Order: sequence, then C-alpha cells, then structure tokens
Amino acid sequence: MDTPFHMSLPCISIKETKKFYVDSIGASFGRNTQNWIDINLFGHQITFIKAKKFNFNSPNYIFEGKILPSFHFGVIVDLDTWNTIYSKYNSLKEDLVTESTYLKDQLGEHISFFVKDPNGYMLEFKTFKESKDIFKA
Repeated sequence: MDTPFHMSLPCISIKETKKFYVDSIGASFGRNTQNWIDINLFGHQITFIKAKKFNFNSPNYIFEGKILPSFHFGVIVDLDTWNTIYSKYNSLKEDLVTESTYLKDQLGEHISFFVKDPNGYMLEFKTFKESKDIFKA
C-alpha cells in the first residue's frame, strides 16, 4: 500500500459499529473511547464518532442494469481476500447486494458486492480481474 487513507464518519452506536466491522467483516480496531472507534480496514483508518441521528440523501444510480448506491465507500482487495469476506459475510445471512461482475471482458472488469453497516453506510468490496487496470480508462 502506497498511502493509507483516513476517513471520519458519524455513527449511531459504537458497539454495533465495532461488532459489524470486526465480527462480520473481519477488520480490526485500534484506538477507541466511549464516543469513537478507529477501524483498521485493510490498512486504512476509518474513525466512527458517536453522533445523534443523522441522515444522508443517498440517491441510487444504474450501472450495467444494476441499481447501486451512489453514496458509498469501499476497498479494493485481491480475489482470495474478496472470496473470504464474501463467504464469511454471506454465511451470516445478512443483507447484501448480490455479487456482480461489471465491465465483463472489458478494461476494468471487476466483481463487487455491497453491504450496509449498522449506521446505514454502504460498503463495497471490489476485486479487479487485472489489478493494473484499476485506474485505466
């Protein structure tokens, strides 16, 4: 990883957020207090800060015939890691946007799935057929 990113987001429950990211997704946690928690998502730091009820207007968009959330964040992983996360999360019988292949047989071909965390954020896990094509147009 060249440079990890940091993102800070409001959350409804520190306990439920930790449970989702650590137990369901397999991430780890770092520094934390009663009012915030740092999640290590593949070397990237996401800080969730307990906040009062909040709402994001999250319109969807259509890509290759699939309705996808326009407001989301995600992580790009290798295929083995993607399969591990998908299998683990799917076995929990949690809601997810079913795995799909996008740009089949084209530059940028990838598979992804989305899950919703306890705060209502959509989280995408994506793996590219060719990792060198991530930013190619």
